[in-house]
Amino acid sequence: MKPDVLMTRPAATDLAGALTRSFTVHKLWEAEDPATFLREIGPRIRGVATDGGAGASAGLMDAMPNLEIVAVNGVGVDAVDLDHARRRGIVVANTPDVLTEDVADMALLLLLAAAREAVLGDAHVRSGAWEREGNRPLSRRVHGKRAGILGLGRIGRAVARRLEALKVQVAYHNRRPIESAYDYHADPVSLARAVDFLIVTAAGGAGSRKLVDRDVIDALGPDGILVNVARGSVVDQAALVEALREGRLAAAGLDVFEDEPRVPEALRNLPNVVLQPHQGSATVDAREAMADLVVRNLEAHFAGRLMPTGVDLG
Repeated sequence: MKPDVLMTRPAATDLAGALTRSFTVHKLWEAEDPATFLREIGPRIRGVATDGGAGASAGLMDAMPNLEIVAVNGVGVDAVDLDHARRRGIVVANTPDVLTEDVADMALLLLLAAAREAVLGDAHVRSGAWEREGNRPLSRRVHGKRAGILGLGRIGRAVARRLEALKVQVAYHNRRPIESAYDYHADPVSLARAVDFLIVTAAGGAGSRKLVDRDVIDALGPDGILVNVARGSVVDQAALVEALREGRLAAAGLDVFEDEPRVPEALRNLPNVVLQPHQGSATVDAREAMADLVVRNLEAHFAGRLMPTGVDLG
């Protein structure tokens, strides 16, 4: 008999179809009344397939008394109540590595687009302004500059490798130094003060909330560029908008926001910011690999095997 698995939200690829090979799948987003739906099928559910945005709250997990595993279709697990999962003996898995290179590509794209004002240049051509008004003002060079990586994990290291190809000098901040050829800074303010670009790849969660605050932004300075491909919660969004508006920060490239998909009008109207709708891992290749890993984690758990990418809950 196939184990029952709850999917919280639809996926970009046919994750539901892939799951049906080994599991009986229940789709929470199709329920007219999710609370009633969970009361009816909750006791049968042994696994949850979710994503980094939806996660799994304590309330959701408690609606399923026989839940054994939460499999996240994404690398971030900050939306999963990990403490509650630990207390209940629920294992958690995610999908690292398979999305690393695509998210790093997005970070580089945002940095180059913000520095070289690519979106404004595109509009300048499309609107006919180039013919009417002539060339745009000069933009900023990336090659040979200094970049700080806030969170030198898998994605941060992949970003650093790309920057090395541009002869960019790389430094980083983590909660503690790691074995690395890059210069370590003990706090984000020190890192921001030492670089031209600050690229945020830190994990989300309570420990990193508003880690990039006004002090960090001011340390980066009026010629600095901030790129965030991590979580919107890591950056003080109000402080960022204010700095961009007042010229205390030159530009920003953002793939993530504080309250997705709601992005404040004040941020959307700024000309010196490049915006993406959380597309870092949104390639066919990455999403197919992520879906495959979700299935393999669930299959391994129910077969009593070691999961390929289980999360250490301590």
